[in-house]
Amino acid sequence: MKAPRLLYVFPEPLPLRKARAVQVINTVKALAESGTMVDLAFVPVEGIDDPFLHYGMTCPANVRLVPLSRGLPWPFARLRMHSNRFFLLRLRAWFKRQSTKEEGMPRVAFARHVKLASMMLKAFPALPLIYEAHEVFSAPAPKLFSREASVLKNAAAVIAITQGLADALNRYFEMKRDFFIVPSATRLPEMPGKKVWSNARQEIIYAGSLFDWKGVDDLIVAARELPGCKITIIGGDGKGVSRLRDQVSPEGAQVEFVGHLPHEEVLNRLQRACIAVLPNRAGSVSDFTSPIKLFEYMAAGCAVVVSDLPVLHEVLEPDEAAWFMPGDSKSLAGAIGGLVDDPGRAQVMGARLAIKAREFTWQARAGRLRVIVEKVSRQKNNVMAVGHG
Repeated sequence: MKAPRLLYVFPEPLPLRKARAVQVINTVKALAESGTMVDLAFVPVEGIDDPFLHYGMTCPANVRLVPLSRGLPWPFARLRMHSNRFFLLRLRAWFKRQSTKEEGMPRVAFARHVKLASMMLKAFPALPLIYEAHEVFSAPAPKLFSREASVLKNAAAVIAITQGLADALNRYFEMKRDFFIVPSATRLPEMPGKKVWSNARQEIIYAGSLFDWKGVDDLIVAARELPGCKITIIGGDGKGVSRLRDQVSPEGAQVEFVGHLPHEEVLNRLQRACIAVLPNRAGSVSDFTSPIKLFEYMAAGCAVVVSDLPVLHEVLEPDEAAWFMPGDSKSLAGAIGGLVDDPGRAQVMGARLAIKAREFTWQARAGRLRVIVEKVSRQKNNVMAVGHG
């Protein structure tokens, strides 16, 4: 069956120094490779015509780039005002132009931004919308409650990145919505990494942002209990790095901050690393997360040290990680130390996770999404057929 043309809407700049941009680019590419025609609507970055190139890939032939500004039209653009409303107005104009081209008309829309999803349901009532939920957005922002509830109720299908998130949404909005569970993913390396497991204590790594809920502060405190080790921290801006560097104890592990790196370089470093840490604190986004970096750690064949959170148990079996109590730096230090002192265990764990990562490729994710897109399209066609009957 030929997949219906999909309008994938991302009202942010591409490329973008955020994990969600990595997810979008790789998901769109994998969908295209599966045979789906995709229109990618996004905010362009000046000087970059093809955002795929920034991520070390080329735009697939069956992806149509639809760059749309969020700014005011000329001559008011210099005011630097940005809004999803401007983006949506331009999207509606583009969509209207496509309506005269039967082959170029999207049949299903896909969005992961709750505000834009709400606006699209009103602007395109005849276009079935798939909404991908990543958190309970209105929990910290109650003003969004009615809007988020409307999206969850009226979207043709709703995807949650974890079962924990699906359960939380049903509790929070007191509903019984059926969700499709589609976690994040990764790409597999072309060649296995060259790891020196006997030197695992010098090859401990964290890759990601430095927000409080990520728990990197706890890793820095845990480092005080790990003399003789070396921990590399990838990610963060100058301010965040400076704040954490001030907390490092010279008597503990050596901590190297390398700041933000291109995604390809991050993957290369993971290929060399032996132990990778996911120190998320409990609460907030951590209760719902499906972190790309966990799957990247796995694909690189790293042994992993992870917070004992229910959503992470959706991916990992008890013996597939060194678990620690979230927010407890001593527990974290003990989990890392246990792997450092037993490099053979770490090596076996890394090899097992590298195999398991094959279940979480972008291609596997695209396969799940394509099934949902086709189901939504069939439902739309059936409704139209009944209406005409």
